[in-house]
Amino acid sequence: MADVGSLATAPINDLGGVPPVVKSARRIVVKVGSSLVTNEGRGLDEAAIGHWSQQLAALVQDGRELIVVSSGAVAEGMKRLGWTIRPKEINELQAAAAVGQMGLVQMYETKLRECGVGSAQVLLTHADLADRERYLNARSTLLTLLQLGVVPVINENDTVVNDEIKFGDNDTLGALVANLVEADVLIILTDQKGLYTADPRRDPSATFVHVARAGDPQLETMAGGAGSGIGKGGMITKILAAKRAAGSGASTVIAWGREPRVLQRLCEGEAIGTCLVAQTAKQQARKQWMADHLQMRGAVVVDAGAVEKIVGEGKSLLPIGMTAVEGEFSRGDVIAVRGADGLEIARGLANYASPEARLICRRSSADFERLLGYAAEPEMIHRDNLVLTRT
Repeated sequence: MADVGSLATAPINDLGGVPPVVKSARRIVVKVGSSLVTNEGRGLDEAAIGHWSQQLAALVQDGRELIVVSSGAVAEGMKRLGWTIRPKEINELQAAAAVGQMGLVQMYETKLRECGVGSAQVLLTHADLADRERYLNARSTLLTLLQLGVVPVINENDTVVNDEIKFGDNDTLGALVANLVEADVLIILTDQKGLYTADPRRDPSATFVHVARAGDPQLETMAGGAGSGIGKGGMITKILAAKRAAGSGASTVIAWGREPRVLQRLCEGEAIGTCLVAQTAKQQARKQWMADHLQMRGAVVVDAGAVEKIVGEGKSLLPIGMTAVEGEFSRGDVIAVRGADGLEIARGLANYASPEARLICRRSSADFERLLGYAAEPEMIHRDNLVLTRT
C-alpha cells in the first residue's frame, strides 16, 4: 500500500500500472451534485445542464452507456414554492422534492432531446435495492434503457422515503446504481476539484490527490472523517461512495463539474480530478460471491446440450435446456445448475421463481407469454449472472 504522500503526487498511471479507467469504460454512472445543478441553490442552471447534456449525448452516440444520478429536486422545489429557508419537516421536504422533480426531469429531457438523445426518469429508494425482486426489476429496466440508447436520469424517491429507507445522499445512490448495473466507472461531479490530503482552506501544505486506491482508510482521514465539519455532506460521502462502488469493480473519479468538457476529456483519457481505483476486477466480486454461496434454495437440471452451451461456449442458460426444477426459490435467488448426472456445473441468479421455472421448462421464449401471462427475460440465468463451478 502506498503512503499518503505517494498517493497524493503520483500520476494516474503510476499506481500499479493502472490504465486510464474512464477512457476504457463503456458503462458510466455520472452523479451531479445539487450545488452544480441548482447554481448554488439559485434554481436550475439551464446552461450547465445543457453543457452536460451535450457531453452525455456525444458519448452515447460514441457507443457508451450513460446513467445520470442528479440531485437538485428539493432546491428547485423550494425556489418554485418561494421558500428561502430549507424546511426541517420531512413532509415539507417531500413536498418540495415533488414540485422540484417536475422541473429537474423536464430540464434534462429538454436538453438531451435537443442533442438527439432520449431520456427516462427513474426514482429509487433503498427498499428497491434491498428487495431481491425489485432489485432485479430495477436492473432489468435500466439495462433495457441503456440498450435503447436512452439516458436514465435517476434520483431518490424523496416523496416516499423516511429515515429508515432514505439513501441519505446521492453520492451513495450513485454508488448503489453503479453496483446495480455493474458500471465500469462512477464519475462524481462536484463543486470541488477533487480530494486533498487535508482541507486546503486550513492547511496550506495540503496537496492534491491525483490517484489512490478506493477503500484505502487513509482517504477517510484526509476527507475529515465522518464526524468532522468537512465530512458532513461533503468529501467524506464521496470517499465512502467510491469504496462502495469498488465492491463491484467500479473505479470512481471525483471532479469539478464546471471543468470544460469534463466528461468527454475524461473519456479521452485525460487525468482530471481524483481517481479512486477499484482493486477488484469488474464481475470478479459478483461471481466470487455466487461461487461462495453456501445455501441455495434450489436447482435446475439441464440436458447435455445446455451443458455444452454453458461450459463450452460461455452462454446463458435458456429454459428450453432445462429438464427439471428442484426446490422452491424466488426470482433473484442463487440456484445451482446440475447436469443429468446430478453434479453441479454452475450456479447463478434465477430470473424466474421455481413455480414459473417449472412452467417454462423445455419451452422456448416464444411460449412464455402464453404460459406465464407475460414475457420477461428469455434466459433462466443470464451469463453475466452465471459462474462455472465445474469446467
